[in-house]
Amino acid sequence: MTSVRIRYFAAAADAAGREEEQLTLGAGATLGTLKQLLEERYGPAMQTVLASGSFLIDKVVRRDAAFPISGNVDVLPPFAGG
Repeated sequence: MTSVRIRYFAAAADAAGREEEQLTLGAGATLGTLKQLLEERYGPAMQTVLASGSFLIDKVVRRDAAFPISGNVDVLPPFAGG
């Protein structure tokens, strides 16, 4: 089992109804596993965020669904402006 600290920002926090949570995932959990879990748990609003957002996994941006996760994951919505 893998314990992961998830932090949500902006629209991701709105979709989750919280800014942070601790999840326990099965061994070998990947970013794809986490995305599926969050979509099932928080529904269409989170699905929209995840479709175009970014993930910081231990302070590095990741998008590859096969990337193994552990430690800390920040869920970031798409940002506007420049």
